[in-house]
Amino acid sequence: MLTTFRLVFMPLWHLCYIGFMQSRISGSIEETEKIAAKWLSDVARSHPSPDEAVLVGLSGHLGAGKTAFVKAVAKALGVAETVTSPTFVIMKIYEVGEDSLDIPWRRLVHIDAYRLERAEELEALSFEKLVADSHNLIMVEWPENVGLTQFSPLSDIKIKIEDGKHEFTIQ
Repeated sequence: MLTTFRLVFMPLWHLCYIGFMQSRISGSIEETEKIAAKWLSDVARSHPSPDEAVLVGLSGHLGAGKTAFVKAVAKALGVAETVTSPTFVIMKIYEVGEDSLDIPWRRLVHIDAYRLERAEELEALSFEKLVADSHNLIMVEWPENVGLTQFSPLSDIKIKIEDGKHEFTIQ
């Protein structure tokens, strides 16, 4: 059972913290979409500041379902484009659907830091500008590769797969 999330923002990268740990199990894309939609709704209601983006870290082994979760969030946001992994291009930005009036974000920024090794590499993406824009929901796969886990607390969604089911642990 999900409870309401409490969000606190940290200085510098404005990392989002979700104050309660939740674990949800998904055995299908449809279940993942329900989990993502509920999470998105809770975060949108709790978004405390119109002055900064929400930054979310997605951790898990290769194939655990990080991109699948981003796809589910994109669907809930009404993104019209096909969402694919930005592993080789590092970042993709999607426009949020016009029907998402109760959502504070206009763009979903999907970053895959798998090929990155240092926080400084985010500068090439104009990361600070992305974070400073309150219209952005930023989801970073492999945040530990670029040192985003050095900030505490960090919004964190850990994903693991076992026996064909995805477990999403939301902190």
